[in-house]
Amino acid sequence: MDNPTLYGLIGVAIGGAIGFFFERLRRGAAYQGRDEIIRLAETEAENLKKTQELLAKEEGLKKRESFEKEIESTRKELRDLERDLDKRDTQQNERVEDYQKRERMLELTQNKLVDRTRAMEAREVELEKTMTEVQEQLYKVSGLDKDTATNMLLKRVESQLSNEVGGLILTHKSKLKDEAEKEAREIIGMAVQRYAAEHTSQMAVSTVDIPSDEMKGRIIGREGRNIRSFEKETGVDVIVDDTPGIVIISAFDTVRREIARLALTKLINDGRIHPSRIEEVVVETQKEMDKHIRQLGQEACQESGVLGLHEKVIDLMGRLNFRVSYSQNVRRHSIEVAFLTGMLAELLGLDGDMARRCGFLHDIGKAADHEMEGGHPAVGAELLKRYGEGPEVVHAAAGHHDDIRPEYIYTVLVAAADAISASRPGARRETLEKYIKRLEELESLACGFPGVEQCFAVQAGREIRVIVDPHQVNDREAAKMARDIAQAVEQSMTYPGEIKVTILRETRAVGIAK
Repeated sequence: MDNPTLYGLIGVAIGGAIGFFFERLRRGAAYQGRDEIIRLAETEAENLKKTQELLAKEEGLKKRESFEKEIESTRKELRDLERDLDKRDTQQNERVEDYQKRERMLELTQNKLVDRTRAMEAREVELEKTMTEVQEQLYKVSGLDKDTATNMLLKRVESQLSNEVGGLILTHKSKLKDEAEKEAREIIGMAVQRYAAEHTSQMAVSTVDIPSDEMKGRIIGREGRNIRSFEKETGVDVIVDDTPGIVIISAFDTVRREIARLALTKLINDGRIHPSRIEEVVVETQKEMDKHIRQLGQEACQESGVLGLHEKVIDLMGRLNFRVSYSQNVRRHSIEVAFLTGMLAELLGLDGDMARRCGFLHDIGKAADHEMEGGHPAVGAELLKRYGEGPEVVHAAAGHHDDIRPEYIYTVLVAAADAISASRPGARRETLEKYIKRLEELESLACGFPGVEQCFAVQAGREIRVIVDPHQVNDREAAKMARDIAQAVEQSMTYPGEIKVTILRETRAVGIAK
């Protein structure tokens, strides 16, 4: 074999060996890449599995929390229902005890009547025997005939019985009077003892907590524009003094004062205090107050057990929460009178539900006596008659102050319960009622002038602010009106110091860009 051929074969062999070597290298790298990919895939699958498990656990925890909240809400409803059932059970037990006591009293009375009947029968037998013996003796001694002796005996017996009956009548009359007075004291004492409600006196000021004294400057505003706007919208007097941490709101109208307190609290929490925002918050708070008044009326009806009232009557009962009589809250007073009247009626064997209704609604006229002419008994009777209440309820409202002659026993019971509630120590104070009456008279006097839209007595009655219609009253007429109102106050009212009359006249122009 020649050299070129040999070299060719050697080259082919060497090339094949090199190719085989590189092929082995390539396959080894491929296997290594495959193993790496599989390892990464397994790692990623493991991570994905753990992520899914965490998400599943988190979703399970959320569902568990939601389920626990639902269970807690259900438990709360069950607890509330249980409390209501316990309360009803207690009331039912009290009624059963009252009925049992009445049954015992009736049984005792029946036994007494039976004993008295037996005694009378025995006495009649004894009297008949005595009369027979007397007749026989008369026949023997006098020798008179039967008719003559009978007439003489009858006259004698009649005289003796007349004296005896008269004495018995006087004795029993005095005894019955003492027993009636004793029983009346026991009934009233038992009713008062069974219902001993707490009572607090209400004042004509409210306080609002502020986070810092810097908030006082924001409430006052630049040159006092914020506080003036707030007082104008709410009709209250805002006192910002050196007392740390509080702002005082003063007004004799408790509804107006509560609206101002809630509105100021909202403004402080919101932080935006300027005239337009003040007006917006006050209007919003007034709407919320209407809903709150309805809720208060419904709660009072539920608490006293008086149902089926007209919606307007419920609203009026809610407004009584913001009316005080000699510093006593009239809504709480009405609830207390309802319970006391019901207890007195049940102890006397009367309709407790009707008595509670009469007592609950007896002072409803105080919620509208500033809107209608007449005292609160007449106003209340007119309102109750208008909204479909029965004659017993209407008469109780009209006659619980002895303005008319009582025609129903429930009127007398309401008057007694009203006196019990009002006469308890600390329940009332006369000075506050006189103070409120003077402020109401001041506002009513100013509202009687033509063109007046609203009136607010502020500064504890030392200032009356009158808002007039700008279309009916111009600037010159406003100045004259201030002088006329001041003269009318001087002529018709008695007051300490002086009263400032401020006329507010404002014209607004509103444009809306769309």
